[in-house]
Amino acid sequence: MNETVLFVLLDEYADWEAGSLAAALNEEPEGDGRRFDVKTVSLTKDPVKSIGGFTVLPDYGIDDAPSEFAGLILIGGNSWRKAGSERVMELVDRALRQQAVLGAICDATVFLGKNGLLNDAPHTSNQLDDLQETSGDRYTNQTHYLKQQAVRSGQLVTANGTAFLEFGKEVLEALNAAPQSEINEWYGFFKKGYYEYLKSKQ
Repeated sequence: MNETVLFVLLDEYADWEAGSLAAALNEEPEGDGRRFDVKTVSLTKDPVKSIGGFTVLPDYGIDDAPSEFAGLILIGGNSWRKAGSERVMELVDRALRQQAVLGAICDATVFLGKNGLLNDAPHTSNQLDDLQETSGDRYTNQTHYLKQQAVRSGQLVTANGTAFLEFGKEVLEALNAAPQSEINEWYGFFKKGYYEYLKSKQ
């Protein structure tokens, strides 16, 4: 049975942060068959619309989301500071209990910060000042804030909103989704672009 990776999509989610990673997880590493089932979850099963205008009908609402999963990916967007987003902590707590991979990109990192979940690990976000201001005294780990595109600390992956490829690479590695050589090829191909990537392979 394939392992489930849940992508949390709230209204006005950042569609560009989700697509490349989801596609990579749906591939078959070394032709051995697909290992993961990518599923979407939102507050309810009502349609959600991305910043780019794509409408998605989530596979699950929080109330009927799977109890077990290999990864929980919080995709950034414009709804993480709204009151309703706090219900996502039900899924986050579930991820922590079962030591699933927990990934947060863009403003979803601020959501983790204001819920006190960045205080024990190296991490990053869009801006430290904003993370501190929004999270208040729930965030106390500025000394381990790293000005990097993406940061992996054990099962936790954080990234800023421009780092969807770096985020994807770190999540793929955390999930052991494919041999490292394949993950490196995936990242290099999209990061360098087609022609530069071909040059690097000569």
